[in-house]
Amino acid sequence: MIRDESNPPVINGLSVDIEDWFQVGAFEHCIARDDWDSLERRVEANSEAVLALFERAGVKGTFFTLGWVAERAPRLIRKIVDAGHELASHGYDHKRVFMMDAAEFAADLARTRKLLEDAGGVAVNGYRAPSFSVDTRTPWAHEVLADAGYRYSSSVAPVVHDHYGWPDSPRFAWKPLDHAPLIELPVTTGRIGGRTLAAGGGGFFRLLPYGFSRWAVRQVNGLGQPAVLYFHPWEIDPGQPRVANAPMRSKLRHYSRLGAMEGKLERLLREFRWDRIDRIVDRLRPVTSSEAGRSLAA
Repeated sequence: MIRDESNPPVINGLSVDIEDWFQVGAFEHCIARDDWDSLERRVEANSEAVLALFERAGVKGTFFTLGWVAERAPRLIRKIVDAGHELASHGYDHKRVFMMDAAEFAADLARTRKLLEDAGGVAVNGYRAPSFSVDTRTPWAHEVLADAGYRYSSSVAPVVHDHYGWPDSPRFAWKPLDHAPLIELPVTTGRIGGRTLAAGGGGFFRLLPYGFSRWAVRQVNGLGQPAVLYFHPWEIDPGQPRVANAPMRSKLRHYSRLGAMEGKLERLLREFRWDRIDRIVDRLRPVTSSEAGRSLAA
């Protein structure tokens, strides 16, 4: 097949949210943070399996990492950096942003950045909120990120969801502030029949047919926009412990099709082009804050 070099394929953003199986939002009411150190830690082995997967596929990505993990597994952080991937922040202990005030959020950012930079030996300029928890409840969040010197955030899901969502957010890169260069890069969504559907990865990628994700990536690439994919290391770990006292809905979301995830990822990584989020940001032409404001008010 002859490739049309006048219209090269869009390069998409590949990301991993580094957290362990017991740190997810689905179990936040079942497993206390004070108990985390007593539980089996599988994040190192699972993250190393992700690194191996990326090596086989010949791709680089961004690893949004909890400070809690960096504190306990600094060698993993070094392996991520040494393999040529971007190291970015996922907050300290997966506390959702809307559960903090601005001062607490700033302290969380500072604590996490120090842990990551000390372990990785590189500057950290990207951030993703736990559970995409930057939304209309956190009008101060982007200001705090800008004040801390972050270059970009990928913390918004422009969908309706029972755990998160900012459905009025622009679907693609936008500047939240007039006076700062900070860029918000939402996770990928698809549009069909006037509805916006979550399609950026995680449970949606794991649970839904592969064809849905392929369609969504092709749709946004057809608009000249990069897709932004995310997943978690625990999603390729079918042998992880089970949380017996979790609600049935949480169990179904968390444990279903874990065995299929790695194969689906390999297929997606082969079918499309991928790179680190920071290098995707280099190529972006984000909507300005005033244009974003019109979108948010619409």
